[in-house]
Amino acid sequence: MARLSVLDLSPVPEGSDAGQALRNSLDLAQHAERLGFHRFWMAEHHNMPGIASAATAVALAHVAAGTRRIRVGAGGIMLPNHAPLVIAEQFGTLAALHPGRVDLGLGRAPGTDQMTARALRRNLASDVDDFPRDVVELLGYFRPSEPGQALQAVPGAGLDLEAWILGSSTYGAQLAAYLGLPYAFASHFAPAQMTDAIAIYREQFRPSERLAKPHVMVGVNVFAAKSDAEARWLFTSLQQAFLNLRRGRPGKLPPPVEGLNEQIDGHGRLMLENALACSVVGGPEAVCQGIETLAARTGADELMVTAQIHDHQARLRSFEILAEVQMTGAAA
Repeated sequence: MARLSVLDLSPVPEGSDAGQALRNSLDLAQHAERLGFHRFWMAEHHNMPGIASAATAVALAHVAAGTRRIRVGAGGIMLPNHAPLVIAEQFGTLAALHPGRVDLGLGRAPGTDQMTARALRRNLASDVDDFPRDVVELLGYFRPSEPGQALQAVPGAGLDLEAWILGSSTYGAQLAAYLGLPYAFASHFAPAQMTDAIAIYREQFRPSERLAKPHVMVGVNVFAAKSDAEARWLFTSLQQAFLNLRRGRPGKLPPPVEGLNEQIDGHGRLMLENALACSVVGGPEAVCQGIETLAARTGADELMVTAQIHDHQARLRSFEILAEVQMTGAAA
């Protein structure tokens, strides 16, 4: 049975604010720890009113300080937005404070629009094509420092930290395989190349000092409730948010609505079907079957579960149902 982990975008529901969203993230992390989830990741996004985890390392420090065992990490840091040394220092600090618990997932997308990317970097001279070089530079800062070394990450040098490559195409798969790093595919919003990317990663993988054999994680939206109908209703929040984002109107996470399918045109329905195809929505039985099917289809070592649910209590319950059906399936 594939391991279960949590990806939290720290959603800001309509009627709430970023401070409450971050407090909810800690509450969810503590809940996930009690339920036995393996990791709790947060993602870097910018200029999005519905996502509160833009300062990802700061948000993770908040979560890590309030938990004890669950691994915490970035899913991910968008490296073209940053100097590698800065990220090494930030995550070196986390690793120094919480040894043996910190993951660093790295992506090459900006996590935002071009205007915001320019504001983050002041210019766009840092090309995404430099991503492989930047990854190697960043990982180098975590090696033990040598006598006379002029440039060090402090904290960072010599610290234990698990690094991942994230991707939504075959590019990241090839890089993860070449560097011998674990690979996480963003199938929860871009599933089109998932099968090809996983196959390429496994075929081309080269063992490294960090990883002896391929390790695959896939993202999945899970909306679990006491009934299929309630779960589908909860799912409409993510559907609305995704349509708003794709149409250039990002906002806070909308509340669920009845009859959403009848309110959107054929193009919108097709967009949702394609982008959110890697979603498991339903009551306990449907969720159990959906998770087992995805794990069998991908052969994934881990499933990274995310749930953009408007009501925080319903979100906690969704992860609780998932943990219960996972436990039942493992026992069977």
